[in-house]
Amino acid sequence: MKVENSKMVSVHYTLTVDGQIADQSREGQPLQFICGTGMLLPKFEGAIMGKEPGEKVSFTLAPADGYGEIIPEAVVDLPKTIFMVDGKLAEEILFVGSQVPMSDAQGNRMLGVIKEIGDETVKMDFNHPMAGKTLNFDVEVVEVRDVTPEDLASQGGCNCGCHGDCDGGCEGGCEGGCEGDCGCN
Repeated sequence: MKVENSKMVSVHYTLTVDGQIADQSREGQPLQFICGTGMLLPKFEGAIMGKEPGEKVSFTLAPADGYGEIIPEAVVDLPKTIFMVDGKLAEEILFVGSQVPMSDAQGNRMLGVIKEIGDETVKMDFNHPMAGKTLNFDVEVVEVRDVTPEDLASQGGCNCGCHGDCDGGCEGGCEGGCEGDCGCN
């Protein structure tokens, strides 16, 4: 069976950035995902599309095809006072390199990295940690199979509006209608 949309795919991978291994799957624990559901970078999926178990591929993604370019406006100085908890500075999280979950004024969650700590402000970078980086992948397809209802449940449903309550498939049973491409057929 070949990698295609709506298939459960398992891969072993190594991601190299700036000549260093940035991430990799663990032996015996391949990365599993339903192809075509937006779980992975589109160009990553495109590079393995049509491959069969046992096939290997190496490819490079430019920043625009990965996590985007660095956005200078996403690096901001915040008042140090927002890091106060019960009147005390939250020193356990307030250090250079710390990743701090935050929310913007609209309630959108985001992750910021502390770049610098001043007397009155903290410089935070809200760019993705891999923004501006060229991503080099070595990937081996381990398994390709049909998606099961258990797979859908573990992945949070099939995104067709039925929230995994399709009783074995979305065909005609979902309010949102999945047009046969949601992976739960």
